[in-house]
Amino acid sequence: MREALEAARRGQASRGRRSVAAMAMVAIAALLLGSCSSDGDSADTPTTSEPTTSTEPEDASTTTAPDSGGETLDILVTNDDGVTAPGIDALVNALEELPDVDITVVAPLENRSGSSDTTTEGPVAYSDATTVSGHEATAVDGFPADSVNVAIEEMGLDPDLVISGINAGQNLGPVSEISGTVGAARTAARHGIPAIATSQGEAEEPDFESGVEQVLAWLDENRGAILAGELDAPDPGGPAAVFNLNIPTCATGEVKDYVEVDLASDAEGALTLEVDCTVEVADPDNDIEAFNSGYASLTVLTAT
Repeated sequence: MREALEAARRGQASRGRRSVAAMAMVAIAALLLGSCSSDGDSADTPTTSEPTTSTEPEDASTTTAPDSGGETLDILVTNDDGVTAPGIDALVNALEELPDVDITVVAPLENRSGSSDTTTEGPVAYSDATTVSGHEATAVDGFPADSVNVAIEEMGLDPDLVISGINAGQNLGPVSEISGTVGAARTAARHGIPAIATSQGEAEEPDFESGVEQVLAWLDENRGAILAGELDAPDPGGPAAVFNLNIPTCATGEVKDYVEVDLASDAEGALTLEVDCTVEVADPDNDIEAFNSGYASLTVLTAT
């Protein structure tokens, strides 16, 4: 395991348009323009469709939604599990209920887990698609990083924020280096757009509902800074901010509010988890300890 991660890290030094590590799942990009019904069929022959303007949902809830301040927040949603994955659908369903939010979904056509920020050489095909609930989306026949590049460079989108996920399975410690979910967020940051990678703890049935709650809580706290262009980046004058939010799936107890911690350095610890959401740990040292103690762990990453 250590050798594989070391190889992945060496591959990271040549980020950009090159292959990185294993890739496992299909990620489909979706251009979500509000809530709309569909027959549920996925994309057929890839085309280069023109972007359209998303519309705000008619019945947006204001009960638990962040205070919009009247200014529209444009969010690009992507992932590495694919456009038909349940995690991205759960996230989009929740985001579209917020006031003054426009959502566009652009994600890989197929599962591309473990692909880091790998990109495809040459043109990348993309086509109309839908999420499993029928939300309009754009599917990119490539990697998560390709999806972000297509959205910005080909479709001309200029979002205020990119949310990648919600991924099925945590991306903690050094494992985050090979995560396609994180790779998409880092790609967005290199375009000057703040981004957050979001992942739900591995389980037979990941608790995406808890994951959505934590993502919305983070968005509520940071919406003003995002719109003002003041979301802190780790390197002043460098690329935009990149955040990595991991939410445990609790067998017993409940997920604790997210806490900002350092990224763990132990690769083995990132894979051998013992989550106990009932224990009380006041000050977790890193993202793995926080996650294992039932906290949603938030780390700040660099874009490189």
